[in-house]
Amino acid sequence: MKAGEDNFTVNARPLAARSRLRGGRSSLRGSLRRGFTLLEVLVAIGIVALVLVSMNTFVFSMGELWGKNTDLRLFELHVRNVTRFLERELGSAALPPFASVTEQGISVQEIRAQTGMTDNYLTFELPEGSRILNWPERALPDVMCALAVRDREGLVLLWHSRLEKKFADDPPRETVITPLVTEMSYDYYDTDFKNWKNERALRKNPAGEVVVPQRLRLKFIYGGRTIESLIGLPAVGQGMPML
Repeated sequence: MKAGEDNFTVNARPLAARSRLRGGRSSLRGSLRRGFTLLEVLVAIGIVALVLVSMNTFVFSMGELWGKNTDLRLFELHVRNVTRFLERELGSAALPPFASVTEQGISVQEIRAQTGMTDNYLTFELPEGSRILNWPERALPDVMCALAVRDREGLVLLWHSRLEKKFADDPPRETVITPLVTEMSYDYYDTDFKNWKNERALRKNPAGEVVVPQRLRLKFIYGGRTIESLIGLPAVGQGMPML
């Protein structure tokens, strides 16, 4: 029995050593696995940090560029809004009751302004007035309007109602539409040569009558940048309902 026991004890010792060795190796592999996982997390955090820094740099640079061009975008937006406003008002003037098949809602008339000077102005009538008009008392309909461009003032709207008692005697009121317009010219279509001609003053026919243009051309200037806007004038009966 002792011999067997000794033999068993002797044989068990290498087995125990090999078991401890395998256990140590497993523990080492587990530690390595935990170490690699932590390393991967650190690498991922570093990559995310780099991406965030890059994104912040991109956002800040875009914000800086956006801020630098703010005035330009606002200027372009202002030009579009003024153009749409005039197109809408002139379009409504070309509808009844001030326009008919035989009479144009947009015409040229001689008007005496508040400066005392009399000149020919492009005129149109608004049956319900306009939202930009600041009446001293109750607002009135049937408003006669005219457009003018003046130095250091810009595009000016001259207006008064036909229902006012002193309509024929008092000069029209004045409202600045935009101070950024420095010039207003007129486009006429030449049917003979089939092209457009731009003129600084309203054209007169051989009989001496002022001719209504087909388009207005406004020049906006701000911060050294110039933008031209074209506004089509409705022709006789254009936009009217079919009878």
